[in-house]
Amino acid sequence: MSAPDITFRLLGGQQAAEHAAEFQALHEQVHAEPPYRRDDNGPFADRFRVQRRQPGFVLAEARHGGYLVGYASGMPLRPSTDWWRHLTAPLPGEVTAEHPGRTFALADLLVRAAWRRQGIARALHDLVLAGRTEERATLTVLPGAAAAQHALLSWGWRKVARTRDPRPGSPVYDVLLTSLPVSSAGGTGQPI
Repeated sequence: MSAPDITFRLLGGQQAAEHAAEFQALHEQVHAEPPYRRDDNGPFADRFRVQRRQPGFVLAEARHGGYLVGYASGMPLRPSTDWWRHLTAPLPGEVTAEHPGRTFALADLLVRAAWRRQGIARALHDLVLAGRTEERATLTVLPGAAAAQHALLSWGWRKVARTRDPRPGSPVYDVLLTSLPVSSAGGTGQPI
């Protein structure tokens, strides 16, 4: 899949492992900017190592030439997931119960600042979610990430809860859901 001067490619866990340092560097760069302003490189490396080994893990990358401009990644949630354990208010069991094939978690969706507002995030989003067999997808996003929040809501996502990692000083995140399959024609298609 290609757009003018941008090449999109879908990778599995082993292929993603070969470029882990690049993905980590981009993650660090994006999360050093507002509203994130944090250095979570250590947790990213550990999290990415675990996620890319999960069955069903997928990563979509966007490159200009060989230069990484963005990526999105995710994997199916397992029935034993702790995804729903740290909500700030409880949700009904029919929302939080997991079974094989129920929920795909979009773990990351990042685009370098200079490459935003060109539709790259939407293309990565759609590529990662295309052909998913799960019933729904979920993700977390900071309430203060206004551009991301606006784009995701316009793409058909809806806020269902808030969550907080139990580690001290961890921020609160909005938990969003969308039904699968997603339509690339859905929403307003506002790029972030």
